[in-house]
Amino acid sequence: MAKNLEISLLLDFYGDMLTEKQREVIECYYNEDLSLSEIADNQGITRQGVRDSIKRAEFQLLDMEERLGLARRFREMRRGLEQINAAAQRIKEFNQHSIYSNELEEDAKRILEITQKLCE
Repeated sequence: MAKNLEISLLLDFYGDMLTEKQREVIECYYNEDLSLSEIADNQGITRQGVRDSIKRAEFQLLDMEERLGLARRFREMRRGLEQINAAAQRIKEFNQHSIYSNELEEDAKRILEITQKLCE
């Protein structure tokens, strides 16, 4: 079973909507990188039971993302903030090499501070 790293991100957004058992199993598999056999031993279930639980949880996470799109919107906002940050940096650099404006410098600095906080 190949690991889909997207599931780890979706788990952050929608993990609380899974059953406790599903969440435990899928966290062990994706976040702790345990094998199906290791999880089966820890949970006291069969390897096939672990696989089935992971598949059901993956389906639910993907379905929630398809319906709600929270992870997609998060990535889009992050990309937008990174673009705003890059534009503010270019404005700041242009201001330093052209006719200098304190107001423009302060605006660019404020934008950079805000976008850096939001991207953390």
